[in-house]
Amino acid sequence: MPGKKILMLTGEFTEEYEIFVYQQAMEAVGHIVHVVCPDKNAGDLIKTSLHDFEGDQTYTEKPGHYALLNKTFSEAERQLDQYHAVYCAGGRGPEYIRTDKRVQAMVRHFHENEKPIFTICHGVQILIAVDGVVRGKKVGALAACEPEVTLAGGTYIDLSPTEAYVDGTMVSAKGWTALAAFIRECLKVLGTEIRHS
Repeated sequence: MPGKKILMLTGEFTEEYEIFVYQQAMEAVGHIVHVVCPDKNAGDLIKTSLHDFEGDQTYTEKPGHYALLNKTFSEAERQLDQYHAVYCAGGRGPEYIRTDKRVQAMVRHFHENEKPIFTICHGVQILIAVDGVVRGKKVGALAACEPEVTLAGGTYIDLSPTEAYVDGTMVSAKGWTALAAFIRECLKVLGTEIRHS
């Protein structure tokens, strides 16, 4: 069976691990991941951030590596029917791309067509910006997003830093420390089986 096509929504200062680790893991097992950012083209670079937990009351933030976009945003907009799932990476990017009506329309497409939706960390902020996407769902995210999840009609799940949660075809996790579990659950939802001999 051919790999699935996944649309990754990013913005400037999206968390770098949540871009690079996810993209490379999915591509390693044969899926296609198109990384897009509003108003940017294939070949453009975006700045990323690196969030860490260093004993403070909240996460710290440092500059990350540049991330290469491999799909032009406007092309992805016109080709949504070709994608099997959408992935909302976290970090700072979701704070501003969630207000973009084109991003909202993209998410609405996946929701209304009952396609898988994957979200990690602050990525849930993109989903919350579209009415009904998290309503009635149990969702994990960074703890700071709990009030927003609740106000949008969802139930916030306080996951451990290494857990992922599945509600139907929605997969969520608290942050990059959960990427192994998160990717494993995304693969299951996509119907990907990995066998060891």
